[in-house]
Amino acid sequence: MTITVNDYILSLLVVGLLLLFVTLGSGWITRLPLSYALIYLVCGVILSPYGFGLIEIRPGAEFLERVTEFVVLISLFSCGLKMNRPFQLPAWNSTIRLIGLLMPISIFGVAAIAHWGLQLDWGPAVLLGAILAPTDPVLASEVQLSHLDDQDELRFGLTSEGGLNDALAFPFVYFGLHSLKEGPWQNWLGSWLAVDVFWAIAAGCVVGVLVPRGIIWLDRRIQRIRPADTLMEDFVALSMVLLTYAITELVNGYGFIAVFIAGIVANRGYHNPEKKISQLEFTETIEKLMEIGTILLLGSLLRHEPLLKYLPSTLLVAGALFFLIRPLGAWISTMGNHSPVIHRVLFGWFGIRGVGSLYYISYALGSGLQGEIGEQLAWITFTTVVLSVMIHGVTATPLMKRYAQWSSRQASRQQPREVLTR
Repeated sequence: MTITVNDYILSLLVVGLLLLFVTLGSGWITRLPLSYALIYLVCGVILSPYGFGLIEIRPGAEFLERVTEFVVLISLFSCGLKMNRPFQLPAWNSTIRLIGLLMPISIFGVAAIAHWGLQLDWGPAVLLGAILAPTDPVLASEVQLSHLDDQDELRFGLTSEGGLNDALAFPFVYFGLHSLKEGPWQNWLGSWLAVDVFWAIAAGCVVGVLVPRGIIWLDRRIQRIRPADTLMEDFVALSMVLLTYAITELVNGYGFIAVFIAGIVANRGYHNPEKKISQLEFTETIEKLMEIGTILLLGSLLRHEPLLKYLPSTLLVAGALFFLIRPLGAWISTMGNHSPVIHRVLFGWFGIRGVGSLYYISYALGSGLQGEIGEQLAWITFTTVVLSVMIHGVTATPLMKRYAQWSSRQASRQQPREVLTR
């Protein structure tokens, strides 16, 4: 990132005005078919070389990878904190279907489009499918669980899906990278299954349980002896995120899945509801601040030459993903689930792509994805995220308002039945 002292001050001025605008204007913004992410994106373009030229960042920079990594970690922990259901298969039926069926359908659907439509080899095609697989828990706040006691099935499914597929897409990212680096799958399939699938997932699950339990036990012991400063207490949640992720990565596990599980453990480990609410508010505040920075950076890195160059490829992939693969996959995945039609339709539409995909493409670029293929996948990803921010951001508010009205009508119909049964 290249920035002068004067540019730095001007950037602070613009960001300060942006924060003031979105904060004081939030009452109006939430009523409009307009997402905060879309506002941040436009401001990022204004700050880019096509606007005031205050921020310049190159695609694939390690800085972008680290920023998006941290944002995803905070959002995954926040998603885990919202998981308020018992560990019973019927309670997680929607999640199992969205992860076990819809995610593979999305990955291989995009891979098929990339292979036959863009003439990519299967390795980079699967890699692109994995990069675009995560549904974003950062930009999808309007369709997520709104509080700790929210039992809405649609919101629960979308929240838990966003928490899990950010982690479980990783094996397919490694699949694509192995294919690019090591050639025929016969050379590496065994080690991929053993290390990148079984060991990494198992290690993430184990560490994701043990570390937060240890922290919660230590927290309780110390609080009995001498309570922590009230202003500092919520930092326990941040330490839980960082320690869980770091330890999992040290043993070659998937830190993303560990952090999501850590959020679930924290939800169940603390019996004081005020502490849970405080931790959730703390992590969501950090998440919103980091979202602003990330989407500003995305807007600032856009360049019209590669955007136009890869626009036909992007429109093919993104169009198929948004309007065919995700809706059809969601419909197939929820067959036999007795889900209302409106749930199945909205599951299919709200496959919002965002920070998770930005992290994966940055990770891939730093792990050997280079040349023309690397540039192509990068700009398809960047532009797909931009399109998702625009399309899904504009439709989220009106669609969720209609869904809220439908839910209210359903609840009013059930109340008389409950009275009669009594």
